[in-house]
Amino acid sequence: MTPKELVLAFFTAAFVDHDPQAADALVTPDYIQHNPQIPTGAQGLAGFIPMVAQSGMTVTTHRVLAEGDLVVLHSSFDNADAFGAPSLAAFDIFRVQDGKVAEHWDNLQPIPQTTASGRGMLDGPTEIKDHDHTEANKALVLGFVRDVLGGAAPEKAPQYSEVYMQHNPQLADGIDGLMAGTKAWADQGYVITKFEPQIVVAEGNFVFVASDANVSGEPWAFFDLWRIEDNKIVEHWDVVAPTPAQMAHDNGKF
Repeated sequence: MTPKELVLAFFTAAFVDHDPQAADALVTPDYIQHNPQIPTGAQGLAGFIPMVAQSGMTVTTHRVLAEGDLVVLHSSFDNADAFGAPSLAAFDIFRVQDGKVAEHWDNLQPIPQTTASGRGMLDGPTEIKDHDHTEANKALVLGFVRDVLGGAAPEKAPQYSEVYMQHNPQLADGIDGLMAGTKAWADQGYVITKFEPQIVVAEGNFVFVASDANVSGEPWAFFDLWRIEDNKIVEHWDVVAPTPAQMAHDNGKF
């Protein structure tokens, strides 16, 4: 199986079929877990799957992209009240090693009923194309993250995008919407003092970046996905969440 096929088979076994044995056959015994609430190792995963089945939670995967040994799933979870909200948006990252799933990171955020842009957190294009532009698109997005989100040169924001369709529920469309939302967040006391990419996965016209951030002295995780057309960023999705101080393992968020 390709890394995508392996991860989708594992994800189906765990979250659709709720089959611990089938999932266990697809992961390494020392499966490294970064979800703060699930113990590390294959046994920790096996103990979590029955909880998902009992909760009645369902999952829909909207986008899948892969680069090398990393695979990213962009999904929504419904009937998820047992895990904090009726519906959740999620990014899951899996690392594949020797034909098994070896490591997992994720970020989840409640899906609100209304958004500033009128777009949902997961709707929009899904087709991966322009595979020959993967490296250029990755460089473009990392420049945007460094200059705009990381604060190195925010005045360069218009150079990266002319049309910026927004799926963050609190932000309006456009680069102006992003900048205004960031200022409003700062005015409310949420000041970003660190924004450091930890995981980057690019495939064609999509680039995903998971970043370790610091917001007003507290650790946060920002999982962002951008779509690129003609060397410009045109669309953005994200899942943002504070990083808890207590975790079910010692692996950290990243």
